[in-house]
Amino acid sequence: MTKRFGLLHHPRILDASRLAQEAAVALHGLGVEVWRASAYDEAQLRREGHRSDLVISFGGDGTIVRVARTIAGLNVPILGVNLGRVGFLAELQPAEVPDQLQALVAGRFWLEERMMLHADLQRADQVVQSFEAINDVVASRGRIARVVRIKVDIDGQYLTTYVADGVIVATPTGSTAYSLAAGGPILAPQMSNLVVKPIAPHLTVATGLVLPATASVRLSLSTDSEATLTVDGQVDVPLLEGDVVVATASRNVCPFVRLGTHSYFYQTLLQKLQ
Repeated sequence: MTKRFGLLHHPRILDASRLAQEAAVALHGLGVEVWRASAYDEAQLRREGHRSDLVISFGGDGTIVRVARTIAGLNVPILGVNLGRVGFLAELQPAEVPDQLQALVAGRFWLEERMMLHADLQRADQVVQSFEAINDVVASRGRIARVVRIKVDIDGQYLTTYVADGVIVATPTGSTAYSLAAGGPILAPQMSNLVVKPIAPHLTVATGLVLPATASVRLSLSTDSEATLTVDGQVDVPLLEGDVVVATASRNVCPFVRLGTHSYFYQTLLQKLQ
């Protein structure tokens, strides 16, 4: 059966489009059916994704995150080519792509399944929006630098009320993103845990928590100013007084294509943090 790959490029990075085109030509030569799209074209990603054996993302970590969230639930493996600044999630540098295409077509790779988050925004006891995330969901203050009060319940048990800039609920993948910048712990990506990390909390000894993947985290907002729910740093939704965000492990996982050793993460971590 002919294999079918999707090549997704960041629309504002010229090299991303060029590399995707070059990869398309090479893959056609290897007998692969190829479709190309902007990583921002969510409709096409969902429409074509379910008929694909693999997708390749040309961009930075943000591009990979966007692709992962858009095709969540399709169980399509993602390979990241790093054209960004950090590259925690990417597997290849641009110069490595030509030599690795044959390995991809032949299936000489392994899949790393990473947990995702599911978040429900509740208003007046009704779920008004639901989200999938690969990194994190964040309930935080808006543009005005005023703290918000966020009551945190874990599995129905009251934990504390943070007076803070916000609260992050992150996956192990997201532990190296906003949570790390806020002083949170780094988790190995293969783990199944949730991280709860307050952002600049005021007068509290309660810091970050690492919870099992079975946990349900309920964030209840109290504020007389602007507040926002942010998903993966890419989707923003205004929060109102009394809104509740419930975050749990998603039933979806995100499969990443890996060509190196299973212990690659620790070397990558050292390189990126230096």
